[in-house]
Amino acid sequence: NQRRLRNFGMPKPEGYRKALRLMKMAEKFGRPIVTFIDTPGAYPGIDAEERGQAEAIAYNLREMANLKVPTIAVILGEGGSGGALAIGVGDRVLMLENSVYSVITPEGCAAILWKDAGRSNEAAECLRLTADDLQNFGLIDEIIPEKNIWKFPSEEDSTLNDSFTENAQNMKKILQRHLQELNNLEADKRIEIRFQKFRKMGNWIA
Repeated sequence: NQRRLRNFGMPKPEGYRKALRLMKMAEKFGRPIVTFIDTPGAYPGIDAEERGQAEAIAYNLREMANLKVPTIAVILGEGGSGGALAIGVGDRVLMLENSVYSVITPEGCAAILWKDAGRSNEAAECLRLTADDLQNFGLIDEIIPEKNIWKFPSEEDSTLNDSFTENAQNMKKILQRHLQELNNLEADKRIEIRFQKFRKMGNWIA
């Protein structure tokens, strides 16, 4: 099925290198970069480690921090660990309001801390992984509102209403606004602001 074909959304080193190659091409031709993130994390298999998974992620982080064109990262569903960060270094980082962004999945966190993956809800509370949490911490720049994808319009009409198109149009308007703001900055200024943005992350930790 599609999930298996796409490796359950977990990129291997080749995927990150391919993404960076295309980002470099966009930079060469002066095109802005928008990445859409929906991954539980980078693929953790031995074969991926043998081919340099950690190096591929680290290299992407360094190179994305220095791209001369505007960059925007959007977390659509799940942004997990370094696998999300590897394509998430942007001038602006946006999240859909029902998405999550975290260093580890709640199940993985619960299994490590308490040896019980069943305590994932408790772990999720501790991780503070919601869009509201991350905006309060200053880790993202804006939350993109979204209507429920499947919604009953009224009690009388139980026909399922797909609001995907409306959500997509709303996201488009927000992306256009951010791109316009970023295009008004000189490349060197954008890079410096981007660098300082990520350098300041984590200062709230006591």
